[in-house]
Amino acid sequence: MFHFSTLPPLSLYIHIPWCVHKCPYCDFNSHEIRGDLNENEYIAAMLADLEQDLPRVYGRSVRSIFIGGGTPSVLSPEAIDNLLSAVRARLPVVAGAEITLEANPGTVDSSRFLGMRSAGINRLSLGIQSFNDSALQRLGRIHGRFEAISAIEMAKQAGFDNLNLDLMFGLPEQTVEMALADLHTAMRFAPSHLSWYELTIEPNTVFYHQSPPLPDDELLWAMQTAGQTDLADQGYFQYEVSAYAKSDRQCQHNLNYWQFGDYLGIGAGAHSKISDAALGTITRLSKQRNPQTYLQSAHSDAVVANCTTLTADNVALEFMMNALRLVKGFTIQEFTENTGLDQACIDKPVEAACARGWLIKKTEQLVRTSEKEFNTVQRIQATDTGMRFLNDVLDLFM
Repeated sequence: MFHFSTLPPLSLYIHIPWCVHKCPYCDFNSHEIRGDLNENEYIAAMLADLEQDLPRVYGRSVRSIFIGGGTPSVLSPEAIDNLLSAVRARLPVVAGAEITLEANPGTVDSSRFLGMRSAGINRLSLGIQSFNDSALQRLGRIHGRFEAISAIEMAKQAGFDNLNLDLMFGLPEQTVEMALADLHTAMRFAPSHLSWYELTIEPNTVFYHQSPPLPDDELLWAMQTAGQTDLADQGYFQYEVSAYAKSDRQCQHNLNYWQFGDYLGIGAGAHSKISDAALGTITRLSKQRNPQTYLQSAHSDAVVANCTTLTADNVALEFMMNALRLVKGFTIQEFTENTGLDQACIDKPVEAACARGWLIKKTEQLVRTSEKEFNTVQRIQATDTGMRFLNDVLDLFM
């Protein structure tokens, strides 16, 4: 049983499972659009899904909303407006909440961006991946360099000042110079946030069965270190393994994941993690993955494909898997509040990791309680070596 002094923050994730084209590296729950997309039917299903989840989060407010996919920008601005209005009618959303939508440069134009802004989207994440036309063709993207740059310019003109650009490195036949050229092009537009991560080959993808020629580990490390230096020089601080932001522009929704907050997930294949203070439980749920199955079951409890109550060991490990991705790590207070566990359950593996130079412990002063006294908190974070060998660190918590 978990003992919560306060419940973790709550976010809402909304999954749109459709794409114009399935990329050969993608292992997300995404499906190519066949025929006409009935967006109203899908939104009605998600709202029915949400209503069944409401008792799990009664009385709690949503701190952030993320509309991901798939390609959410295939939805019309009117559909997005209707969706967000209906969500607000059912769930309290805090004033000024971060509301993100993922968009593909091949599915947008100026009027679409203006409509998204009017609908309440205040943070946009553009899936650029690369500015190199040859690389984009190998990745199976439906846009080229011109469309990528046009999308960024149109988004800024539409008023999106909180803008993330998604970029990958370690692409087929990519050199260090090519990887840095992508990064420099992105930074030229001064986005508030950059997600810059290595292409990984996942099972159940075309690339897994027909792997293209990829850079070796030495080349990948050269790309990563050179890119991180350039990002820092341009004022982008790294706060997570693959996330870089200007001051105060971290993605609040993703931070909630990494800090082991709670989240509701609606839509085909969406996942939820919900803490219950009264029962002393943490539950994970996933919804029906196939879009047609989801549509058929959304108005009944059959929409839940899997429901699991986590054990203390599960929770400690999952917390570490997320929190140690953050450059700042976590405080003991964050661990106890967000997991409902006592610090003692992680003391031994933390000490073992510290002894190996993978983790460090720091004491920080937080709030002045009197003229001479401060509240202090202990912070635990991965060293540079620990970040490089994070799987070895996590093995200690298995």
